[in-house]
Amino acid sequence: MKSLNRVEISRSALIHNFEICRQRADGAVLMPLVKADGYGHGMIECARIFAEQGAAAFGVAEAVEGVRLREAGITQPVLVLVGVVPQTLPDIVAARLTPVVTDASILPELSRLAGAKGIEIGVHLKLDAGMGRQGVLPAGFVDLVQAVHGSAHLRLDGVMAHLPLADDRQSANSDEVLRTFLKTTAALADCGHGTCCLHLANSGGLFYVAGARLDMVRPGIALYGYYPDGAAGAAAASSPRLRPAMRYLTHIIQVRHVPAGSGLGYAHLFTTVRPSTIAVLPVGYANGYLRTLTNRAEVLVGGRRAPVVGRISMNLTLVDVTDLPEPKVGDEVVLLGRQGQEEIGADEIAGWMDTISYEVLCLFGQLNPRVMVD
Repeated sequence: MKSLNRVEISRSALIHNFEICRQRADGAVLMPLVKADGYGHGMIECARIFAEQGAAAFGVAEAVEGVRLREAGITQPVLVLVGVVPQTLPDIVAARLTPVVTDASILPELSRLAGAKGIEIGVHLKLDAGMGRQGVLPAGFVDLVQAVHGSAHLRLDGVMAHLPLADDRQSANSDEVLRTFLKTTAALADCGHGTCCLHLANSGGLFYVAGARLDMVRPGIALYGYYPDGAAGAAAASSPRLRPAMRYLTHIIQVRHVPAGSGLGYAHLFTTVRPSTIAVLPVGYANGYLRTLTNRAEVLVGGRRAPVVGRISMNLTLVDVTDLPEPKVGDEVVLLGRQGQEEIGADEIAGWMDTISYEVLCLFGQLNPRVMVD
């Protein structure tokens, strides 16, 4: 049995987006972010595709994600970006993951565990160059570098920071963060440290911040087909353009004909003003199609837009198809993606939900059966 709801992920779109990021990287290697289950696109499947295209490393949030990648046969370095705490260190060492270190407190135990395995673990340091969220401040950077050098079984492989306003092309903040990062990491030479991978650019940094590419870039949302500044970025993009990789579809399970004056759904938040044809869809907030889309969203039926009407339920959504030609039970309905000449993108849905495309993709991709196509 298959669900009536399905998320389709386009392999060709993922490859296309990877190549665009590679071209923009200007010689820097790519570390795709596959955390959050590949932004809802499937962590393992996406990592395998990106590995085939030449990914140099991968970024995950927690160690458990990195372990899953290793079990799936991914051999590239896997950086654990958050959640490097004492209870995760044994798995990090056993799976030969690369921890991103924010302070020296973790180093003694990490070195001890590596020594017990008879191996050396490479680490990346996280510098807070202006993000204000996590990492060592510039004043403490040299001390942290020296603490790594003083750990018998650890090796400093890289230093990273993050850009807080890379999606705002009018802000001078990214240039300031870049200057702080380069000035602070220049101290590596004074510490007697040789080759070290420096990386700062997320998708916004890759597309919009001159000079931020450095040795490695960390694209996330761009790999999945969306611009970091949303619809504005998509409108301003030049060719070749990113291609959304996710399509979310369902099917009509009932077609109802109701008179004018009919209240629809919980709380009767929509009342028909004419005799109406209503299509019932087996999708709701349990599938990531949130209640905030009530009376706001549109879907595609037969290649044409139709409005969502009435409150979205846990497993049911109503659509007004009065103006469409003879919709039938079993007809495909597209909630996200293209059907015919029409398309509904994650940026548009994010506008209806008062959020960003990242959240839309994670919700839809993680709460529905998913299949890789083409």
